Amino acid sequence: MSNPADPSSADDVQAALREALERLLAPLAQLCLAKGMPFAVVEEMLKRAFVESARAQQTPSLGPRDISRVSAATGLTRREVTRITLDETARAALRPSPATQIFTRWMGNRRLHDRQGNPKPLKRQGKSPSFEALAQSVTRDVHPRTLLEELCRLGLAQLDPLTDMVSLLRHSVVPGKDKARAYAFLGNNVGDHLAAAVENVVADEPAHLEQAIFADELSVESLRKARELVKAQWKDLLKGLVPQIEALVEDDIESGRVADQRLRVGLYSYRAPMDAPTQQVKDES
Repeated sequence: MSNPADPSSADDVQAALREALERLLAPLAQLCLAKGMPFAVVEEMLKRAFVESARAQQTPSLGPRDISRVSAATGLTRREVTRITLDETARAALRPSPATQIFTRWMGNRRLHDRQGNPKPLKRQGKSPSFEALAQSVTRDVHPRTLLEELCRLGLAQLDPLTDMVSLLRHSVVPGKDKARAYAFLGNNVGDHLAAAVENVVADEPAHLEQAIFADELSVESLRKARELVKAQWKDLLKGLVPQIEALVEDDIESGRVADQRLRVGLYSYRAPMDAPTQQVKDES
């Protein structure tokens, strides 16, 4: 057994960290190159991220001493830290759009499903169950007709003008032509996932659920079947969790508790050619 205080152990940890970072940075580099974003822009964003993270981890203070501490922690010059600090702009966390929230509630509310568990068409107006009632359960700041038009624009729903019924067209919010929304999903979903994984590694004890199942030695045919299995699991998870989380939100409102926390629950799958042959299914925790 290696001694934790042994420098060779520290070197092993640093080597493992570098390998992990390389795996994280490779797809980011691929995205930037594919979209024509030069390294200089990404470098500036990375500098800002370092400064913001260093400031968040230090005891707040005013004046040049704060700049010096951030400079020492990040390895950036004091001039660079000062420039970035003076040029900072507040960035609020992006909340799901009302249209996306309507879609999620429709998918997750069993009372809005048929006997096969699929979301059933809703009359456009009137008392619940109706699209109008569903929209107003999410927000009263935007007219239901406007929200319906947004869902239709995103290709998530359609209105039958003959019956005045609204139907969902898809079972997941997968942005297509709306690239801005696609990038927002990328940043929010992967950002929260990565934040959970990093906090679990940095903290003394894991604070977030972050697990995965890994399997190899699969054929292309098996991958197709596995994909359908994963989609079915997500559908069940959505139906089970959404009503219960909505009930927690309602309970907070009724109890008058301070509601300043957020939660994201996700599921993903990824496939690629095998790196090395093995013959087992692993539960990676």
